[in-house]
Amino acid sequence: MSEQDVTPIKAGQVKEGYYIIQNNEVFLVRGIEKSKTGKHGSSKCRLKIENIFTGSKTEISIPGDTKLQSPIIDKRNAQVISLSDDSVQLMDLETYNTFEAALPTEEELRKILSEGAEVEYWNAIGKRKIMRVKPAS
Repeated sequence: MSEQDVTPIKAGQVKEGYYIIQNNEVFLVRGIEKSKTGKHGSSKCRLKIENIFTGSKTEISIPGDTKLQSPIIDKRNAQVISLSDDSVQLMDLETYNTFEAALPTEEELRKILSEGAEVEYWNAIGKRKIMRVKPAS
């Protein structure tokens, strides 16, 4: 992960739908509760977050002035070259580079994923995930 892959953001500025990095994983903010500053302290933010790669959900509570990192997500298109039990070989349709990505965990994506299909994948902090399968034209 390099500086070009992330942008800084304060916890108090985070809104629902933002992406943040926590423990070197990318999380989608599903909910946020902010408490006001007290007489002797700073505001607190309680974030309900979901890992975009594994789907696991968690909740964190942090001070509102905590500096977080927001990933720059590169959304690209690729073609499925081959499928195996746990991975998919893809070819980027812009650069023609081939690479492997994990098989999607979502059952509806697995059902319609086939060789030759076009997919949209996200590249964030060096990890790739197939987000959707494009309909055949």
